[in-house]
Amino acid sequence: MNNLGQMIRIQTTIMRGGTSKGIILRKYDLPSDDEERDELILRIFGSPDNNQIDGLGGGTSLTSKLAIVGPPSRIEAHIDYTFGQVSLENKMIDYHVTCGNIVTAVGLYAAEEGFVALTEPITEVRIFNTNSSKITVVEIPVEEGKIVYDGDFSIDGVPGSSSKIMLNFLDTGGIFTGKTLPTGNASDTITLKDGRAYEVSIVDCSNLVVFVKAEDLGVQCTELQAEMDTNAELNNTLEQIRVEAGIKIGFLQPGQEVKPTTHALPKIALVASPKTYITSSNTLVDHSEIDILSRYISMGRLHKAYAVSGAIALAVACKIPGSIPFSAVRASGDGLSIGHPSGTLYVEADVSKIGADWSVKRAACGRTARRLMDGYSYVPASFLSFKQPYPWLTLPDMS
Repeated sequence: MNNLGQMIRIQTTIMRGGTSKGIILRKYDLPSDDEERDELILRIFGSPDNNQIDGLGGGTSLTSKLAIVGPPSRIEAHIDYTFGQVSLENKMIDYHVTCGNIVTAVGLYAAEEGFVALTEPITEVRIFNTNSSKITVVEIPVEEGKIVYDGDFSIDGVPGSSSKIMLNFLDTGGIFTGKTLPTGNASDTITLKDGRAYEVSIVDCSNLVVFVKAEDLGVQCTELQAEMDTNAELNNTLEQIRVEAGIKIGFLQPGQEVKPTTHALPKIALVASPKTYITSSNTLVDHSEIDILSRYISMGRLHKAYAVSGAIALAVACKIPGSIPFSAVRASGDGLSIGHPSGTLYVEADVSKIGADWSVKRAACGRTARRLMDGYSYVPASFLSFKQPYPWLTLPDMS
């Protein structure tokens, strides 16, 4: 046996889901102890390191995503899915968030791996998200007993086209706080420590998002990454609003040291009424093609496109009278077209008022996904702090 025998080998799949890319690991290949599991996963990704040069992470928040999959813990599900946002700058994985893009990949993975029998023309994969304790139904197209990969469906932010995978998020209101509107109000005033005040809408649906008017912060909501990420004053103000909103709903504690790279929730997004703009690929989007403009901040940086979970929260907010997005959106039906840096994203939401809050029976959008690689990730056994042997530990025989 050569020196590779001193490496831990973990079966690994890399997949793209929507506009994100992540690593899929099987639960039973990982340590049962949470601390030991995360230590191993961080080493696989190459974190903490902004470039993740010594691991499989892509060096951005959109490509440093984790899916742990395993047998279903609910009778109504085909598979369990735990999402993790792996930090680039800190030795941590945030499991308090969700990702709709990666659930697309998990749905395709489950169908490919045989977690569900294929049926034509659509195979429904029911995924239990352990982060939110909710079921997502992913619709995989099937023809002649095989998964359909080719198609003419495309999403902005991803080159080319493929078959359309529909995501159906069921009963997603109040995942993190118990209420779709955590404060009970469609809008609230957030006052910063320097006295500046901003009107916001805090919405808990699929993700926990703070919406604020772009014009209140002196921007158009047509800005791209270079403009947004280099605007230190804007980002500092957005972070202060995000933190104060988190404190207002009891999600963050006063005096708590909070950074966007370590505390991913709540998210924050800018919104504005439709206007014509140029995308990051230099494509013109006419104001008539969209119902609302938005810029979504992820881990302190502008999202290159738009998070699916954030889009769902936005679609729901657009249906709630008195909210910031409601005042900015063009009147539309069940569907909503969101203008983002890479183009547009279509999302649907079925919202109804129940008592003092709002119920979200279903929210849906179309995505694409692709398996990119299967193989093994290797971690030096000497790097890990815990002792061998463990039942899950695989030392490859390379002789």
